[in-house]
Amino acid sequence: MAKESGLGHALYVAGNDLSGDYTAIGNIGGGPAPLTITGIDKSAYERIGGKLDGRLEATSWWNPTLSHPVLSALPTGDVHEMYCCGTAIGRPAAAIVGKQVNYDGQRGDDGSFTFQTSCQNNAYPLEWGVLLTAGKRTDTGATNGASLDLTTVSTAFGAQAYLQVFSFAGADVTIKIQDSADNSTFADVTGLTFTAVTTAPGTQRVATASNATIRRYVRAVTTTSGGFTSAQFAVSFIRNPVAVSF
Repeated sequence: MAKESGLGHALYVAGNDLSGDYTAIGNIGGGPAPLTITGIDKSAYERIGGKLDGRLEATSWWNPTLSHPVLSALPTGDVHEMYCCGTAIGRPAAAIVGKQVNYDGQRGDDGSFTFQTSCQNNAYPLEWGVLLTAGKRTDTGATNGASLDLTTVSTAFGAQAYLQVFSFAGADVTIKIQDSADNSTFADVTGLTFTAVTTAPGTQRVATASNATIRRYVRAVTTTSGGFTSAQFAVSFIRNPVAVSF
């Protein structure tokens, strides 16, 4: 794949598309904090992985009717954020569940007014996966979404998925992940069914057992028991290539 710019990206926060208000992403990071375990017989540091970490930092423009009501709330509970490197199925996406620790405004000499925010992970690290929706997807009834070819036959280390719901009209909609070995016969992935949605905005994270087998093709589907007329949402999916522990 050729190198790309950062144009056409998106950032979703707590079921709100704030992409148009963000001007820059400062830091998307994570991974295990290194633990130094150097023995006295070594001439260089020895390290092993420690606690998993994660952060998503960004700069937004002042918008009193869109980003400000969302970001200025500074909720004490967890915030879900999803950064999308493009808005096509299969594009890389970083998702985090964490605490929004600031909303710091700065008025520049040139008259600009920007805000810095940082989301620090809570219980789960920042996770890089892929989109199973083309950015924001709108369903007007039960729908089988387009499938994504993960190229490898299967893995046996489980998976996680993140959901951002932007708007909803109707009684209920259930969004879930299905997989297939042949891109023809699909089945629900145990653990990757989100709780039924009845209102918006909203966010969720779900995960399988750590040893669950995930097959080559995956898709996001919607079902309903009471009916709905519109559901706009985005789904990111992470298939673990190795054993993980959260």
